[in-house]
Amino acid sequence: MDVEQFRVAEGTQVDLSHKPTRVAPAYRDEDHARQLLEEQVERTSEMQDLLYASNTWSLLVIFQAMDAAGKDGAIKHVMTGVNPVGCQVTSFKQPSAEELDHDFLWRAARALPERGRIGLFNRSYYEEVLVVRVHPELLQRQGLPPELAESKRIWLQRYQSILDFEAHLQRNGTRVIKFYLHVSKEEQRLRFLERIDHPEKNWKFQLGDVAERQHWDDYREAYEHCLSATSSTQAPWYVVPADDKKNARLIMSQVINQTLAGLHLSYPQLDKARREELQSSRKLLER
Repeated sequence: MDVEQFRVAEGTQVDLSHKPTRVAPAYRDEDHARQLLEEQVERTSEMQDLLYASNTWSLLVIFQAMDAAGKDGAIKHVMTGVNPVGCQVTSFKQPSAEELDHDFLWRAARALPERGRIGLFNRSYYEEVLVVRVHPELLQRQGLPPELAESKRIWLQRYQSILDFEAHLQRNGTRVIKFYLHVSKEEQRLRFLERIDHPEKNWKFQLGDVAERQHWDDYREAYEHCLSATSSTQAPWYVVPADDKKNARLIMSQVINQTLAGLHLSYPQLDKARREELQSSRKLLER
């Protein structure tokens, strides 16, 4: 599948009503979908070994979406088989009092992956231009000076802060890719009902999820502004059709692998002294 069709080109004005939530699947049936994902995951594992050994680049993968779009399942399935030593997952929920006493990027900066590692953000600093934009009363809890909190340019300023932050990461060896799992309102409704009807999924459902559905159009508008303003060549957004979970996972896995391949990673080259040291060690072991 050509995953570039899901990439938001820098400077593009995004209209989510023109973006599909479902496309023709890359698989024939469930067995074929499982096989394709296993192949992609195996490739990710191989590339992650290279990433870890080279210890130069790191990869940050951001997952954003409406509720029930499949972020947790995507992380679970796409990263299955990757060495946990070289991978870390951070879920961003409501900020703590300590986090609110810092700038909105602070808690994300503390969770960035080290060189050689893959970092996965389940939600991220983008919540500050999504949830907070839909519920601007949250700004009052952030302790900002009134002239800043009430500025009409606050969202544009936050977009710029994000772009600067991601450009800084790129310049220092952290590649960023961002997925928006684009689910339809009807599919979300069906998944909420499934969570209610299946006892093993009850824990996933919160009454507040239904309340947030009332803001669907507001969230869509906030995402459109965000995707348009913050997709760059170095840190692109991908709008992934998410009504079909299996196909969405294949798309994201392919994007991750292509991004890792684009880093042109290689195992460290040993100098002459190190090679001679290895040969000496071999002789000792053979004795």
